Amino acid sequence: MDNIAEMQKSLENVLPPESGLARVEFEGPDVAIYLKNIKAFYSDENLIRKIAGILRKRVIIRSDPSALMPPDQALAKIKEIVPTEAGVTDIKFSPEFCEVWIDSLKPGLVIGKGGSTLKQIILATGWAPKILRTPTMPSDTIKGIRAASLKDSENRKKFLTSLGKKICAPLMKSDWVKVTALGGFREVGRSCMLVQTPNNKILIDCGVNPETSEGTRAFPYLNAMNVPLDELDAVICTHAHLDHCGFIPYLYAYGYDGPVYCTPPTRDLMALLQFDYLDVLAKTSANPPYQEKDIRKELSRVVVRDYEEVTDISPEIKLTFHNAGHILGSAMVHLHIGEGLHNLVCSGDIKYGFTKLFEPANTIFPRVETIFIESTYGGHADIMPRRQETDKRLMEQIHQIITNKGKVLIPVFSVGRAQEIMLVLEEYALAHGETFECPVYIDGMTLEASAIHTAYPEYLKPSLQRRILSNRSPFESKIFEVVKGDRKAIVEGDPCVIVAPSGMLSGGPSVEYLRMMAEEAKNMLVFVGYQSSLSMGRRIQRGQREVPTTSRDGKLESMKINMQIETVEGFSGHSDRNQLVSFLRNIKPAPERIFTNHGDENKCDDLSRSIGRYTRIESRAPMNLDAIRLR
Repeated sequence: MDNIAEMQKSLENVLPPESGLARVEFEGPDVAIYLKNIKAFYSDENLIRKIAGILRKRVIIRSDPSALMPPDQALAKIKEIVPTEAGVTDIKFSPEFCEVWIDSLKPGLVIGKGGSTLKQIILATGWAPKILRTPTMPSDTIKGIRAASLKDSENRKKFLTSLGKKICAPLMKSDWVKVTALGGFREVGRSCMLVQTPNNKILIDCGVNPETSEGTRAFPYLNAMNVPLDELDAVICTHAHLDHCGFIPYLYAYGYDGPVYCTPPTRDLMALLQFDYLDVLAKTSANPPYQEKDIRKELSRVVVRDYEEVTDISPEIKLTFHNAGHILGSAMVHLHIGEGLHNLVCSGDIKYGFTKLFEPANTIFPRVETIFIESTYGGHADIMPRRQETDKRLMEQIHQIITNKGKVLIPVFSVGRAQEIMLVLEEYALAHGETFECPVYIDGMTLEASAIHTAYPEYLKPSLQRRILSNRSPFESKIFEVVKGDRKAIVEGDPCVIVAPSGMLSGGPSVEYLRMMAEEAKNMLVFVGYQSSLSMGRRIQRGQREVPTTSRDGKLESMKINMQIETVEGFSGHSDRNQLVSFLRNIKPAPERIFTNHGDENKCDDLSRSIGRYTRIESRAPMNLDAIRLR
């Protein structure tokens, strides 16, 4: 049911007359129903399910503005209703949406058993509660996003209403589906693909290659779309790493004004990394492809969805996110196109194996004919050791260096690998009586990214959820010391472990530490994540002992590497060869065709050929700029 007049007529037949239906509005993919007497609505507990079934949309029930208690009175009433133990940290009102935003350390106590406290708030005040989890660690990113979203409520309301009308326009049936490879095919970096039907144009991911500033290799081939940016219907972001999200603000700088669909943690982490990307470019005097205002515009257009939540993103396309197991909020994208015309899955980056942070990637889909799967570790030799052995080896390496009075530098991605390594170190410390043989310094964005993890414990493993919810977050362990002062003093001080971004030594604190530590043979550099073919990390990993680098004043200089170099395999958030094959074998239902991407050329080819042999399913490795007709 896509017409507001039809919806209103259907609702009048279902709603109790005394509820006083005021209006029905599109709100992006959702439908908002405003009532003058919301108490009458809640007298029937099954009414919301009945309405959702009739409208076939996600339904939001709100009081009409005329029925709202004045904010100052409502604030006092909410404080009476919500128990003190809930740890409410902020209460703000959004008149445009008739909502009250309640930030709390323990949202479960604000919700109440079976939603009883929420119901009490809305019946007493009229305001619809929106419950937000306060991170256990301070987060400027979350604070900034929530404040900006509240401030921009009026414009966002207009945007969502307009978007809803487009999504609910009359269905025009398509007879073909095409995908164009715009980046990240037979390479790692600048992931981007265009999914196209006669009536829709949707981008999945739009990233940068942070390891190069060369335009032809750094950014997606957007010109090859032959589609003006303002004609795109939607952008879908699988996760927040820059090679998947780093170029999205560019779209807004040059004409796009539509939605970005992602999970809630992806929105927050995406903002963190994009703002940092501009900072890094500014420090290297490189020309940025967009400005901070474009990131803010992007954030005002984000529509968040949780895993397994089916959402209409156009009259003929439904989107569902599924857990990818890669980083916080990472998702595989399932698109149901047309009335059974085609079902497409884009894996993004996946981990179908053990990590301390997340459950393995999902393998159960309602339908799937085509899957695009990452191949980062798709080569025949890309077999990772068991995680138990990996953890043990890392700690043995650290112990040896610390015993010899050296220091260990672990370059990490701020989001994902940093938190995984922190969990390994913290677990080792707990096994040794909550003591550790040296301090572990946490630098750069790692602390902010870890704080964002504590705002979304439901996306983490249950054991980790419980620790965060009981105020025992491992990211706040006593063994971790946040770097606030002079990095040089740390390098010249006592033996220690330093965990710092960037993970590929492409910039940031890890490179500054490397400059100061590289010539000392007692020190060690430990790689725990993927190193792209263009990165400084890959050159050092392969044995290069003199690498060019740019000093703080912008001069090119040579850096000699005398420190010990180790790579500890097994911590990656990507699946290895065996896990990728196992993932494909376990997909239900089995796809009809498989395309590999997001891997060096030989790895994409190798995995594609092997999949064909193992599964007897059509499989190939497309190149950038290939156009593939799926139906």
